Amino acid sequence: MTSPLQKEIVVEFEHVSLSFDQVRAIDDVSFTLERGQMTIITGDSGSGKSVLLRLAIGLLQPDSGKIRIEGQEVEKMTETELLRLRSRIMGLVFQEDALFTGLSVYDNTAYRLVEHEWAEADIEKAVTEILRFVGLEKDVEKLPEELSIGMRKRLELARALVGWPSIMLFDEPTSGLDPINARQILDLIIRARDIYGVSSLLVTKELNQIPHLVKFFAARDERGAVRISGRLPQEATSIKVMVLEKGRIAFEGSYAEFEKSQLAAVKHLTDPESGIGKSDSFISDPWGRELPPEEKLL
Repeated sequence: MTSPLQKEIVVEFEHVSLSFDQVRAIDDVSFTLERGQMTIITGDSGSGKSVLLRLAIGLLQPDSGKIRIEGQEVEKMTETELLRLRSRIMGLVFQEDALFTGLSVYDNTAYRLVEHEWAEADIEKAVTEILRFVGLEKDVEKLPEELSIGMRKRLELARALVGWPSIMLFDEPTSGLDPINARQILDLIIRARDIYGVSSLLVTKELNQIPHLVKFFAARDERGAVRISGRLPQEATSIKVMVLEKGRIAFEGSYAEFEKSQLAAVKHLTDPESGIGKSDSFISDPWGRELPPEEKLL
């Protein structure tokens, strides 16, 4: 039983390893994700970021170690039990486009709920709510090909968030988007985290996204409207940064600790001499927002 001072652990990796053709993709990884927490996972391409998410949702099985979702050991579950778990509490936004091209915006969003036999009235309520949340409530009859790239990505987010799963896994959720659309997606993720208490693992190699996710939060004002506001990084106690290097956790800590870290794996990502270039990808306020004034209504 969780004590009042101890937060509930919703995702736990315990000495998890996985190899493909004798090459370690994930190597002795251990970490926890608490209820309402966000962990941002970054690292070079091929460091194991996306593999880790697929392990967390049960699309891959580890060679060794244990993975627990809300205390249930994933590797001991049948495929039927895994499907039920995903339907009930988990959502995943893939890096690649996974929309059904022949289904409308409404039907794409409703698909998971229909598959898991939700009542029609509950499906309509959930789909209407989430499409309003992502700003697609006027596009319910459109096919994916009729949507812009940004709208398609918002539809991907709606399809994963419909029914408000308590755990979300984001794999490069802004991949291929311009800065304006990328910020819209990040702000929707912030709203899901702060207004609906979604626990999340978010993979990104875009370092400018990390301070944005850390420095801004969503809250309702006295009229019930949602606003995005600024805060200092040290106030973001529920957000962690994890750096993967060759399948291992090279760093795990707060954003402030990440900024100050002298570890080689972190400096490789943030130091302009390393080849990635802090000036290009590690920007404290990439969209010119000033902290901490209140943002516009969303």
